[in-house]
Amino acid sequence: MGDIKRRRKRYVRPRRLHDIKRVEEENKIIESYGLKNKREIWKADTAVSEMRKRGKLLISSEEKDKLEFFNKLYRLGLNVNSVEDVLALTKEDWLNRRLQTEVFKKGLAKTLKQARQLIVHKNILVNNEIVNSPSFVVTRELEDKIKIKEKNMGAKKNE
Repeated sequence: MGDIKRRRKRYVRPRRLHDIKRVEEENKIIESYGLKNKREIWKADTAVSEMRKRGKLLISSEEKDKLEFFNKLYRLGLNVNSVEDVLALTKEDWLNRRLQTEVFKKGLAKTLKQARQLIVHKNILVNNEIVNSPSFVVTRELEDKIKIKEKNMGAKKNE
């Protein structure tokens, strides 16, 4: 057998859950990105904070390491050319790279909620594979490979 690993949280909850200013800001983000709940915002915030932490560590490192990190972020779709750009990343930058937002931007869905529904109902293909997670991060390489699955017309052939 293998060792049983404890699943870790991929987000950090805010310290003050009922801070009115933060709650209103999160409600605007939920509306503008068509998110299901605030946990998705917290996950994006945690991902960006991890990138910022790594960017802070790179300030004193060699150029080779910096370029490698910048290229990785570029492949993810984030326009980063310096450490200052890494430190300036926001959760909105991360939310713009989600599959749900990309499907809406490409015009495959009329609204963000419809884009989410298409993804969850397994009607979206990325690189000819079904992806049913709206939070899937779309890399630059996969941007052009997003399409709607063609409907199965086998049942109507008999008519």
